[in-house]
Amino acid sequence: MSAARDPLQRVVVAGAGQLGVLAAIGLRRALPGAEVVVLGLAPDPGALADRAATALPFTNRLHDRLGIAENDIVTRAQGSHRLVTRYFGWGEEGQGGAMPYGASIDPALRTRFAQEWGGGPRNAAGQMPAGSLGEVLADAGRFAVPPEGEPSPLAEVDYALRWHPDGYRALLIETARKLGVIHAPGELAAIEPDGAGGIAALSIAGAGRLPADLFVDCTGPAALLLTALPGFALEDWSVELPLRRLIVARPQQGMLALEDRFSLLSEGWLGEVAGRAGLQIALGVAPGVTEDAALRALGAPPLAGFQLEPGRARAPWLGNVVALGDAAARFEPLAHLNLDLAHRQLDLLLELLPGRAIEPPERAEYNRRSALTMDAVRDTLAAHYAAPAAQRVFGLPILPPALAGALDQFARRGRLPFREEAPLLGQEFQALLAALGFTQGRGPQAVAAQGPAASAAAEALRFRRQAEAALAFAPPYAEFMVR
Repeated sequence: MSAARDPLQRVVVAGAGQLGVLAAIGLRRALPGAEVVVLGLAPDPGALADRAATALPFTNRLHDRLGIAENDIVTRAQGSHRLVTRYFGWGEEGQGGAMPYGASIDPALRTRFAQEWGGGPRNAAGQMPAGSLGEVLADAGRFAVPPEGEPSPLAEVDYALRWHPDGYRALLIETARKLGVIHAPGELAAIEPDGAGGIAALSIAGAGRLPADLFVDCTGPAALLLTALPGFALEDWSVELPLRRLIVARPQQGMLALEDRFSLLSEGWLGEVAGRAGLQIALGVAPGVTEDAALRALGAPPLAGFQLEPGRARAPWLGNVVALGDAAARFEPLAHLNLDLAHRQLDLLLELLPGRAIEPPERAEYNRRSALTMDAVRDTLAAHYAAPAAQRVFGLPILPPALAGALDQFARRGRLPFREEAPLLGQEFQALLAALGFTQGRGPQAVAAQGPAASAAAEALRFRRQAEAALAFAPPYAEFMVR
C-alpha cells in the first residue's frame, strides 16, 4: 500500500477580492489542518471576475458545498434571481431570443410541435413563444425558489443569482474569519523562487517573508505570481475575440427583474444586469466608434473604461502556483462567464488538491481540464461575434475550429457535438445560438422522430399544463422577495 501523503501546511491566496476570499473559504474547508492566508493586495480595477455582480447556476451549487447560504446572499448582499438572459438584435432585424438554464429547455426539441408551434421556427425573426418554464415565468414576472425536498411545479427551473459585489464580499469575509482564515495586509515587495519552477516565499513590504506550500494567484489580469515564473506563456485570443474596449456605467436605480439583457447596437453590444442594488450597464465598443458615440450608446454616466487584451495562460498551474479567474484568462463580461470560469477553476482545484509534494500528473490534469474550460469560454464568446448582425458591427470573425464545427453541425443537423468541460449544457448552448439568430437545421433523425401532428398537439398540451401549474404556484416575484 502507498503511504499517506504529507498534506499542505500553509496556502497563500494572493488577492482579497470576492474570488480570493471564496477561494480561501474553499481551501480552508478542504484543509482544516492547514493555515490559509489571504494576502490583501490592492484590488486590480481590471479584474472583471472581482467586479462581477452575478455568475451562472454552477455558482449556486459551489456556494452550497462551501457553506455560503443563498438566503444570506439574498438578505445581506441584496441578492436576486435570474431565469433567462435575453438577446436583442444579434440576428436579422427584429429578431430576439432568450437563453434559460438547465437541461429541460424546450423539452420537445425533436417533435413537430417544437418545429411548428407559434407559426414558425423558434429562431425566426420576431419574438417566439417561450420554450422553457424559465421563459414563461420571466415573461409573467413570477418566481419563487422551490421548497427544498418537496415536489414542485418549479422543480425543473434552474436559475442564477445576482448580488451587490461589496455586500457579497463582506459576507464572504465574515465566513472566512469564522473559519480561521488569516488576513495579511500589505504590498508585494519581492517573489522568492524555489528553484523548481515555483515560489518559495513572498516578501511583504513591512511584514517580512511569507512562505507557503501552495500559492493561489487571484491578482487579476496582472497575474503577479504566475507571470513571475519562468514557464509562463500567454495564448492570444485577439484573433477570435475582436473587442478591445469596454465602458462601464455608474450603477443606475435598482430594479427587480428575472432577466438580464445583451443588445447589439451599431456602436457595439450593451449589457444590462438588473439588481436590487442597481442596474449594471456596460458597453463593449465596436472598432472605429468614437468616444462620444460610445458614451451616447452607454446611456448613463460612465464609471470606468478598460482596454481588453483577450487571452489565457497556456498553463494556469506552474510549480506550486495556481492562477484563477482573470489571472488565468482575460475576456469581456459577455454572457456572465467571468466569475463562472473562476468558480469552475476553484472547484477543479479543490477536486485535484495536492499534498506538499505536488505530483506532475495532477498538475497536468488540472491544466488540461482548465484549458478545455477556458477554450470553451472563448468559443462561447466567439459565437456572439459570429452572429449575423454582429458580423456587420465587429467585422467578419475568424472562428476557432471547435466552434466552426459546432455551428456547422447546428446548421446542418440541428445538433451540437459533445464538449468536455464546457460552461454551458448542450441544451443551453443550443438556446443561446437560437437567441443569437443562428438557424437550427434538421437532420434525418429529427425528421424521422418528429411524429404525427397528434403527438405535437399532445406535447403542446403537456407543456401548456406544465406552464399553467408553474404560474399558479409561483407568486409575483416582488411578493416572493418581500417574504
